[in-house]
Amino acid sequence: MGTLRTRLGLCVGLAAGVVGSQVPEYAQQYRQRLGGAIDELQAIVAQFDADSARFGLTSRQGVDRLLSSDDGLVRGRGAQMQETSERLEKLVSANQAMAQAGPIGRLVALATQFDPKLGARAYESFEPAVPVTTEGFALGGLGFVVGFTLWSVLSAPFGRRRREARA
Repeated sequence: MGTLRTRLGLCVGLAAGVVGSQVPEYAQQYRQRLGGAIDELQAIVAQFDADSARFGLTSRQGVDRLLSSDDGLVRGRGAQMQETSERLEKLVSANQAMAQAGPIGRLVALATQFDPKLGARAYESFEPAVPVTTEGFALGGLGFVVGFTLWSVLSAPFGRRRREARA
């Protein structure tokens, strides 16, 4: 491999390593947003539960009453409350999966239980950070190896042509 190709390969590998090292940081910032979303949804559901209890209803009965109303606005609020409760359950489940997983398991939990709305908001405010965790170093190293290898494979035909031209 020529010197220029080697240097470019190292640059590509380093860039891929830096990008790879940011995945755990994004996951951590996503998880912070996840916790905030859970707190807000729990407050909404708790208020609805309290309102339902004042009328001698369970939460489910309160939603059912809203959904069965003749008034479209009231039915809409019932559907919204039902969606809010379901979203809360999904987010709590995702948060528990991330909390119980090990370093790499958190990334798997993020990928398998990813919430697109929350993920987009986390990405909008994402701030890169220096990785000082095992998973940050591991993914940084993996990113370097993948980037360098990919560069080597993709640039190999160009180096072969130059060698053939010299011969």
